[in-house]
Amino acid sequence: MATITADAVKDLRERTGAGMMDCKRALTETDGDIDKAVALLRERGIAAAAKKSDREAREGLISSYIHTGGRVGVLIEVNCETDFVARTEQFQALVRSLAVQVAGLSPLWVDVDEIPADALAAKRAELGQDPGVASKPAEIQEKILDGQLKKWFKEVVLLEQPFRDEERTVRELVTEAIATIGENIQVRRFIRYALGEDK
Repeated sequence: MATITADAVKDLRERTGAGMMDCKRALTETDGDIDKAVALLRERGIAAAAKKSDREAREGLISSYIHTGGRVGVLIEVNCETDFVARTEQFQALVRSLAVQVAGLSPLWVDVDEIPADALAAKRAELGQDPGVASKPAEIQEKILDGQLKKWFKEVVLLEQPFRDEERTVRELVTEAIATIGENIQVRRFIRYALGEDK
């Protein structure tokens, strides 16, 4: 069994934001392997977030972000369960990161289930007209279309987008925040303004 050092616990804490005892337990369970411990904590965070997802989130923040030069601005509402959490630095940093994400990658919807049925049908029809797709058998076409729609979701749906230059998605970022903060967190809505753009 590996010896768990204070430096290893500190490193894991910095990477995940999890509590000290959770980090120590994860390192003990993974024989000191930091990468496996990160994966274990992430898995547990997802499980913890799933348990909290039914809880009502009516507190939170409406925040704004104006990009340098004043050409792009975002208003975003992110909810949590209590006003105490809404005032914490960690929650406010999350909201700001989400606003910057919206400013930079201009998603159209918060989640996939918000995409109007007609917009989804139109995109599916557009993708289906591609000669490379149309020449395939029907069951293969469906798989290709599903894959292309998932790729499109990463462009137009906030929670499906990759967060900055990281491998994790915005949904994973929010899930990790739920696990760390201990409350349900929901991105309720946002609006993005770009100078001279028609909405």
